Amino acid sequence: MAQIVVPDDFPSVFEGSAAHARARELGEVQVFTPRGADDPDELIRRIGDAPVAINIRAHARFNDRVFVACPRLKMVSVWGTGTDNIDLHAAGMRGITVCNTPGVNAFAVAEHTISLMLAVARKIPAIDREVKAGRWPREMLTQLLGKTLGVFGMGTIGARVATLGKALGMHVLGWSAMGDAGRIRAAGAEPATKDQILSTADVISLHVRLSTETRGFLARKELAMLKPSAIVVNTGRGALIDRDALVAALRDGAIAGAGLDVFHQEPVQPDEPILALPNVVLSPHNAGQTPEVIRDGLLRAVANVEGFLRGGAMDLVVAPVR
Repeated sequence: MAQIVVPDDFPSVFEGSAAHARARELGEVQVFTPRGADDPDELIRRIGDAPVAINIRAHARFNDRVFVACPRLKMVSVWGTGTDNIDLHAAGMRGITVCNTPGVNAFAVAEHTISLMLAVARKIPAIDREVKAGRWPREMLTQLLGKTLGVFGMGTIGARVATLGKALGMHVLGWSAMGDAGRIRAAGAEPATKDQILSTADVISLHVRLSTETRGFLARKELAMLKPSAIVVNTGRGALIDRDALVAALRDGAIAGAGLDVFHQEPVQPDEPILALPNVVLSPHNAGQTPEVIRDGLLRAVANVEGFLRGGAMDLVVAPVR
């Protein structure tokens, strides 16, 4: 029977779930629900001699130091699409298989993306506060019908955002790191270069993977290319945008607003300058937090473990170097 550890179930979603019950059918399962997996030494202690780890939260960093200290670890099954918290090169070199659960949260994240877009354009949070305070604001709002939506990253989430944008009557431009024009057109978008999108779009939405190449994907130069009326939405990873450049653009009115679900440091600290800006709508990295996504994603993470133990891992991100 296999030994499976869940070292980072904080806040807890795995313990007591249907996925937990299914994992127990595969072998002994140990779940850690207290916070602490963000500390490398504690993460190493929790993994111990387990050959399989199910990674729930991105604050647990599976780097080469962790792999060296846990020589019996052979598989990491990630709940979610992002694997930027895992040193994939080191995993392959150390003989560790890595799987994720792509697409499970796509529709939920896409809906949240559109929600942030609309909330910024229609100034919903600010208007709500005004009305509740007894005032009756009558300022002008932004209509998205006829506007241009630029989608960076045309995977499952980006393609769904494009579809929803089209349903709102927006003209959608799409950019793919792979240059896959057919995939972009299949989502109802028009292929465009990065510069074309930056200079023409009324709304920018980020859905590219975080990597060395995409860190700071929107920096000072790129933000300066946007229209003063542009809105930036990020439900990908905080580091896709240069934080200081974004704060400056929002503070100085170089762009109209932003909707952010992800940040450079999570949870957001009280002194984070983005908190003081009135033209920003924020959510706590919970775009994919629906009962359906949690249920299906956790079950798929366990299914990947089951496949690995049977010699046929699904959703493979990294296979060991042989």
